[in-house]
Amino acid sequence: MGGSSHEIHHNSISGDARLSGVAIQARDVYGGLHLYSEQRLIPRQLPPVPSHFVNRRRDLEILDRLVAGRESPDSGAALIVVNGPAGIGKTTLVSRWLSERDADFPDGLFYADLRGHTSDGPTPPGEVLGRFLRALGATSVPAALAEQVAQWRSRSAGLKVAVILDNAFTAAQIRPILPAGRQSVVVVTSRRRLTGLALDGADFHRLEGFDAADGVALLSRGIGADRVASELADVHRVVRLCAGLPLAVCLASARLASRPRQPVAVLADALAPDAEGMAALEVEGETTVSKALDASYAVLSTGAALTYRRLGRLPLTTFDARGAAAACAQPLRWAERRLDELVEANLVEDIGPDRYRFHDLIGAHARTLGSADGSPAQCDATVRRVCDWYLRTATAAEQRLTPVQFVLPRDYAHSSDLFDLSVPFDDDAGAIAWLDAYRMDLMVLMREAADRGWHRTAWQLADAMWPLFLKMRHYDLWIEAHEIGLTAARRDGNAEAERQMLNSGAIGLNAAGRHDDAARWYEESLNAARSAGDVRDEGQALLGIGRCHREVGRPDEAAPYLNRAIEVWEACGYPRGAALARTVLGEIALAADRPDDAVADFSSARDVLLAADDPHDAARALAFLGRANVRAGEYQVGIGRMEEALAVFASSGAAYWQARTLEMLGQSASEHGDRPAARDLWAQAAGCYEITSPADAHRLRGLAGGPLGHASSGDTGTE
Repeated sequence: MGGSSHEIHHNSISGDARLSGVAIQARDVYGGLHLYSEQRLIPRQLPPVPSHFVNRRRDLEILDRLVAGRESPDSGAALIVVNGPAGIGKTTLVSRWLSERDADFPDGLFYADLRGHTSDGPTPPGEVLGRFLRALGATSVPAALAEQVAQWRSRSAGLKVAVILDNAFTAAQIRPILPAGRQSVVVVTSRRRLTGLALDGADFHRLEGFDAADGVALLSRGIGADRVASELADVHRVVRLCAGLPLAVCLASARLASRPRQPVAVLADALAPDAEGMAALEVEGETTVSKALDASYAVLSTGAALTYRRLGRLPLTTFDARGAAAACAQPLRWAERRLDELVEANLVEDIGPDRYRFHDLIGAHARTLGSADGSPAQCDATVRRVCDWYLRTATAAEQRLTPVQFVLPRDYAHSSDLFDLSVPFDDDAGAIAWLDAYRMDLMVLMREAADRGWHRTAWQLADAMWPLFLKMRHYDLWIEAHEIGLTAARRDGNAEAERQMLNSGAIGLNAAGRHDDAARWYEESLNAARSAGDVRDEGQALLGIGRCHREVGRPDEAAPYLNRAIEVWEACGYPRGAALARTVLGEIALAADRPDDAVADFSSARDVLLAADDPHDAARALAFLGRANVRAGEYQVGIGRMEEALAVFASSGAAYWQARTLEMLGQSASEHGDRPAARDLWAQAAGCYEITSPADAHRLRGLAGGPLGHASSGDTGTE
């Protein structure tokens, strides 16, 4: 770290030593330090291989040969389609095969359930690409599918990754998600043959049911060799009735294990086909597995059966114990015990710390029972309670993470049914981690609420996700959430919520580079605010329009809107808003090489923001003030102020603004003639940008490694 003087220091290394990641140069650092490094966790997303996996050596060897026998390894990623009936074990086989080849894919193992056979439709490619890009370190995921595809292929081009695309329905689902790495492998599982992928160079493997010996071996793992030996004939009958489907045998095993004194023949009789033959359906596995599921469900405790039905009503693909508790209107500990029982019965998969899911066939069975259990109103109440729980938790995170942000009142239909459920975090890091981990669940529930006409819940969920969008910059989700929220607010007849959605959504559109769309949203907000006589919202819209004009290089058009925002906010007693507008005016003056005007604007803004207890925006003003000081000839003063701001951003974990400040420090060092320091600072900035803005990371790496010139955006920026 830097010393007490205001000089930029740079360290030297010698020999074979190498430095990677981000180092922060600052004078004094207070509080916790959050460093965002270009190093990332290597994705390891494969579903766990069940302990009851049996044999399949021939199938594993075939997959080995398909990869080894590729005609041209340089032609692109290997593409293999594993197809077969439902419940045949496709996902387990592929997970086992790739887990054994883990070392071949040092850059990551990716997994996505494409939900090709679920009642709510397949997973959109953009949702999958968003998850994959974030796993590779990108948080600024583009909103447009074409841009997501381009970024995924660019990022994966030099990587060795393996990808499982599970439960595919059509070839069209697959093509946008194929990586560009030539030494990568993509394995698609489907009940359909997907022969259209032959055009993409795919190899195909049809997975068949396992034989009687493997079925008996699998059953014996659950009920013991002695019991199998003593009732061997009936065991063979159960295995035969399970039609070689591992899922059906696992369910039968769990059922028998839970009834150690019941003869195996009783289960065999329960699995026997109905008088009307269903051979055609049995080929696809649903009938066989359905029989086994009926038998497993019949022996559940009352509480576990209730949990199974209630979870079947939810639109979520995964769930946790708190969500289960909300669905059942029961305490957390009760839900945890019921989930344990469902896992023991092989009806629910335990996929990680407090995360569970249904196999797609089991999920369909649970949905059927859940839909038939009670009136439509009771089914709606289950989903509404879970929406309330997620809304309550997201709102708690919002209030913790962005206390300055105005939060509209919340409406809960079933808050009294949530019992003792406490939020699963107690600090800022836990709050943002929860929002990020559950972002897709929040989006699913928001869409569900909108579809069911729960408009107030829909826009409130969008509003509660604000700190996630602000800090993590998931542009695709940011824009979609506010499009849903805006429609919902209008249908709810809530003009204040409508303006909130317009303003927050416009910030996302502007940050994503859709400046014209952002300006249109701000104009709508401005008209609505004036109609309602809400001068505070009027100022917000004016500020937003001014920012949009500045972003697209129209400073002369920006200034009148910004000055009007200052007038409106000062008149209504909102000095913080006026300070935010002055910060943008300062940025315009700085870019126009009017450093004295910029110093005046930034100084005034910072004083007000500190008084308003807004340390983040005060630090932004301070960073720009330091850069303006440098441009005005006060080099040491300016460097000291930028380093002070950098320490604030490092403490709060504001990766984007760490990068912006490091870039401005680098530009200042370059102008001062300190080329080694400039390159070092730009390299650090690139490491921070890798988290939030890959395009800026690429630009800064060029500055750090090439001839020293002028940074293209060092003196401009966005919120």
